[in-house]
Amino acid sequence: MAKLYASCAAMVAVQIGYGGSNILMKVASEKDLDPFVFFVYRHIIAFLVLLPFAYVIDRNKRASLTISMTIKIFLLAILGSTTYLNLFYLGIKYTSATVASAFSNVTPSFTFVMAVLFRLEKVNIKTARGGAKVLGTVICIGGSLIFTFWKGPYLTKAIFKEPLINIYKNQDSGNSSGKDWIKGSAFIVLSEMSWSAWLILQTFVTRKYPAKLTITVLTCVFATAQSGFLALFFARDPEKWKLQWDARLLTIVYSGIIISAVGYFVQTWVISHNGPVFTSIFNPLMLIFVAIFSAFVFSERLHVGSLVGAFFIVLGLYLVLWGKKADHVVADEQQEKEKVFFDTEMQSTSVNDNEVKDSERETRISPI
Repeated sequence: MAKLYASCAAMVAVQIGYGGSNILMKVASEKDLDPFVFFVYRHIIAFLVLLPFAYVIDRNKRASLTISMTIKIFLLAILGSTTYLNLFYLGIKYTSATVASAFSNVTPSFTFVMAVLFRLEKVNIKTARGGAKVLGTVICIGGSLIFTFWKGPYLTKAIFKEPLINIYKNQDSGNSSGKDWIKGSAFIVLSEMSWSAWLILQTFVTRKYPAKLTITVLTCVFATAQSGFLALFFARDPEKWKLQWDARLLTIVYSGIIISAVGYFVQTWVISHNGPVFTSIFNPLMLIFVAIFSAFVFSERLHVGSLVGAFFIVLGLYLVLWGKKADHVVADEQQEKEKVFFDTEMQSTSVNDNEVKDSERETRISPI
């Protein structure tokens, strides 16, 4: 059970980190940060940060890299980094950080369906806890849709009269056209499908290759190569690669360390213990954190729909966690049974060995 609570705390922290990244990326995109340059620098930083830790911590866990495993890790980089990031941040450019976070909450449904198809998630809807998993997932998604599409009256006044960062000062109103909004939403949905596939594939990879830090390092290496290849075509201007002390550099460093390095590794660890559905169900929390950050940074006002949607998101998350708790209880009981069986076998073996030794001793000292 301790692992369950640790996993919950870790995923909450990850979603806070992602919320901050979405805000920074929206600011940096308005400062003309080229996404292809951003992805290359981001993964290079993550690689440099994680490499020493992977060398020390995973040196006794590393197994030989087969061709099959190398291909799988290469696919992890394509799904979870190259495809996901390019589509997601392209979607943010056409919409907003809050809406991008809201649409990312289709991930639990995609992941849930994939996990059931690949038999990674056992669901018995006839039981209370099995039904709670399904119902909680639906409620989470429904809450995110309410948060996004139902505004209602304003719940609060703006925290500041003027936003701390005004990203729309050079634009008419900061609102995208209808076509751009639909286009951006489509990009985000496709990116989340790619992320769901990453979660599923990560489960299979961690089962065969226990060195989780090494997996993350190799993913960053492949992601850097893939992003660099795309940058050869779409980011040839040398001016785009020059860095200064501004929001662009902050976004690159923050995303490289917090998201690509720490975030990827933590999610890999959580997936190995709890599965892909458990990891994805925390995505709706990012919407809440982004809304809170936006209220402070961009002086956005919250609506009644925000409060109602947040309530259903938390309720759905609670139901899924309650349903998942049974899986951990069964796993703990199974481990306890195996431990008892092992201890019994050891004691039985020890007793038999002592009896054999006593018999041999009596045979040696008995008169002929």
